[in-house]
Amino acid sequence: MMMKLAIMQPYLFPYLGYFQLIHSVDRFVVFDDVNFIKKGWVNRNNLLVNEAPLLFTVPLLGASQNRTIKDIQVSNEGDWKSRLLRTLAMSYGKAPCYVPVMSLVEEVLSATDCTISELNTKAIRAVCKHIGISTVIIPSSAIYNAGELKGQERILHICGQEQASHYHNPIGGIELYDRDRFLANGTQLFFLRSLLPVYQQWSDSFTPGLSIIDVLMFNSSSEVLRMMDDYELC
Repeated sequence: MMMKLAIMQPYLFPYLGYFQLIHSVDRFVVFDDVNFIKKGWVNRNNLLVNEAPLLFTVPLLGASQNRTIKDIQVSNEGDWKSRLLRTLAMSYGKAPCYVPVMSLVEEVLSATDCTISELNTKAIRAVCKHIGISTVIIPSSAIYNAGELKGQERILHICGQEQASHYHNPIGGIELYDRDRFLANGTQLFFLRSLLPVYQQWSDSFTPGLSIIDVLMFNSSSEVLRMMDDYELC
């Protein structure tokens, strides 16, 4: 029986290609029991402000590359949530899908006393529900063991536990994994290359690779669902 699996760290309202990866598989593992990486995409992403990318960040408590993502709390200090919502209102208030997407973001940000993994997983699930992606989403810390394994061996261990026939990974990881090693484990390895479809933003110029929030603001859920198939597997 064929079962497709993908594994990724929990990113903050990640870009379109992240959701294409989720859509391409049956089960998606949120890799939250690995070490946090500073200046990555776990607690920051880009929005379109004045027709240029602007980085927004969720502040964290005690963030360290010596701690796992699941153990790092979101800071409740300051008014970062209000600032983010104001930025969205000013930058996307006239976008065609502003009202439902703003409600989605507000609901995600209503979480209190949570880790960055919990916040991001909530956001990922909310976006999948909004679009219509039915992939099963599981945090790695919930059911998988063998945290002492690293890199490819940890991925192979999870594939074995899930009896995955296919493993999908973003194209950026093509140098990290060995197809023959996966085949020996009973899993075919594929790399997903997102084609990042162009959609109408504010002007004829297009800024790709922004947070999924940008995609949702300018496109209906059915239009975004159609974009989920704009990728190649190699």
